[in-house]
Amino acid sequence: MNRVPWIPVLLTAWLAASGVTPAGAEEAVAPAQLRAFLAETVTLEADFSQELQEADGGRSQRSAGRFYLHRPMRFRWDYREPVSRLVVADGEHLWLYEPDLEQATVRRLDDGLSSTPAMLLSGSGRLEDSFRVGAAYREDGIDWVELAPLASSADFDAVRVGFEGGRLVAMELRDALGQATLIRFGGLRLNAAVDPALFQFVPPPGTDVLRDDEF
Repeated sequence: MNRVPWIPVLLTAWLAASGVTPAGAEEAVAPAQLRAFLAETVTLEADFSQELQEADGGRSQRSAGRFYLHRPMRFRWDYREPVSRLVVADGEHLWLYEPDLEQATVRRLDDGLSSTPAMLLSGSGRLEDSFRVGAAYREDGIDWVELAPLASSADFDAVRVGFEGGRLVAMELRDALGQATLIRFGGLRLNAAVDPALFQFVPPPGTDVLRDDEF
């Protein structure tokens, strides 16, 4: 059975030659939209679809589910297709739970994850503290902004974040191995009440818990 790896937190965006319009001063709105999103968003709930494309352009993996966010440092990726999986950040720990394997992996949330796309949406620091803001442009009706990690130890190249009409609609990522991941969001609900229990995880009885002390 194919498995989707950890939500791609080690992930580069590129400016494609076809269908991309470089942004002029009046068009470079994505950086401002991203900063406004980070400044104004406390909670978010959305459907998501994710496609992971291998570096050679061959096999791809697709998954879908529901995403929940409560800033700072709490999020939940509830994978429902093709298999049930759960990624939960509770403010102190990051959990990956695979029900069919009866296995959970836990690691600490700390500065080691500060320059990752997952923490980009949920962190409390300034954008420029962890990322260098790069090119901004419009592609297929979406305003994109490219980001690159400041940390020299990061093993991903960059991430780009897409907005449409001021709403977050996509993140596109590429890891150090050349794997590309596109995450699309739909049905966003911003700053609505979200059940705090969604950001708590207690391993069910019989679950094998693996602890990653490096984090």
